[in-house]
Amino acid sequence: MNKGITTKLIQLSSRLEELNNLLSSENITSNLDNYRKLTRERAEILPVVELYHAYQQSEHDIQTAQEMSSDVEMREFADAEIKNGKEKLAQIELELQRLLLPKDPNDENNIFLEIRAGTGGDESALFAGDLFRMYTRFAERHRWQVEIISQSPSEVGGYKEIIAKITGHGAYSKLKFESGGHRVQRVPSTETQGRIHTSACTVAIMPEADEISDTILNPSELRIDTYRASGAGGQHINKTDSAVRITHLPTNIVVECQDGRSQHKNKAQAMSVLAARIRDKQMHEQQAMQAATRKLLIGSGDRSERIRTYNFPQGRISDHRINLTLYKIDQIMDGDLDDLCSKLLSEHQAEQLAAMGE
Repeated sequence: MNKGITTKLIQLSSRLEELNNLLSSENITSNLDNYRKLTRERAEILPVVELYHAYQQSEHDIQTAQEMSSDVEMREFADAEIKNGKEKLAQIELELQRLLLPKDPNDENNIFLEIRAGTGGDESALFAGDLFRMYTRFAERHRWQVEIISQSPSEVGGYKEIIAKITGHGAYSKLKFESGGHRVQRVPSTETQGRIHTSACTVAIMPEADEISDTILNPSELRIDTYRASGAGGQHINKTDSAVRITHLPTNIVVECQDGRSQHKNKAQAMSVLAARIRDKQMHEQQAMQAATRKLLIGSGDRSERIRTYNFPQGRISDHRINLTLYKIDQIMDGDLDDLCSKLLSEHQAEQLAAMGE
């Protein structure tokens, strides 16, 4: 184990001892907020320190076996113990490294999901609808809630654009690698010659800000317009100016919301989406300036970058960032994304571990 990791583990062990002393003091519950904060910190540190103690015990067991190996009668047993001990030590070290990886502060957040039709006309809009169903089914499997914020249906079905909020524990941690260009190859229902068409959609996954105040929204930098909400084909949904359009002037980010019946609710939803978009933009700018530990997985951060191809005739889905191909397109389109998400996360963690060893 390298010196930096060992130093960090020693510091965490000392901190755990300090927390135990603080939490055992008589007046600790006089400040409940501080008590909860210390309790959460202890819960995060404890598994790491316990694993470090197991690592130290394995080192001690190997040392004991090495001392036994000088005895001819015990050598065979000692050699087996040394071999098993070193294998166990390597496993514990790898797990310790994973536990010490920097945590994404947004992992537990709810998300805003945005899907936009791209090249491919009507077929692209239909694919956008398929993608939205895929993510909705995935959310249902995890018992998360899905709320449509804004939608622009296509005349033939599907969506030109749809924005939804997904509420659930760890939603961002599961879906944060879905941002980018999604390409589909299949025979459209309107194709009479049986030819395969290629079309694309873009997906954006943005963590919800804990509070809008997390992202400073200066009222003087906002232009808020109200108008009558309209449905597909242009017909009016209601006769009041309930729809809201907010433009953030410094970034020219525009958010529209018209699904709610009240202007107040639409404005609140639009402000939440705007805060998430601004925060998302800031995150991508920061990532572009940092060492590219996530470059393999999120690429340049450009939403148009192709990350995945859905080939229906061959029944396969290929993720181009990690060279992964899965032949279970029906299951994945029905929301079975866990295998795909876990492989993307594992590759991300492998990159982080490699960076730690540099």
